[in-house]
Amino acid sequence: MREEAEILGLFSDLRRETLHVWIERGWLAPARGGEGYIFQEIDVARLRLIVEFRTELALDDEALDVVLPLLDQVHGLRRELHRLADAVNAQPQDVQARISAHLAEN
Repeated sequence: MREEAEILGLFSDLRRETLHVWIERGWLAPARGGEGYIFQEIDVARLRLIVEFRTELALDDEALDVVLPLLDQVHGLRRELHRLADAVNAQPQDVQARISAHLAEN
């Protein structure tokens, strides 16, 4: 876990006010600590992504309001597909074969 001051040190061009706006917009969801926000590694990864979208792709706030929830949906769907694949793989071979055959037909 990283404190807010450490995060601001990692991203030298990021101002505290901007970070707080992004949190208020729901782009980041760090935990609230005694002296600010506490960021997990997933928060840091998302912050890197936001910075990259803004700098390298020049996406503005309105675009990010659309892109970030869509990205969250894609990750959620990937998790569900992995769970489904695990459930199929836990089935007996004959059930797996019927599922594969059914998918091949469609």
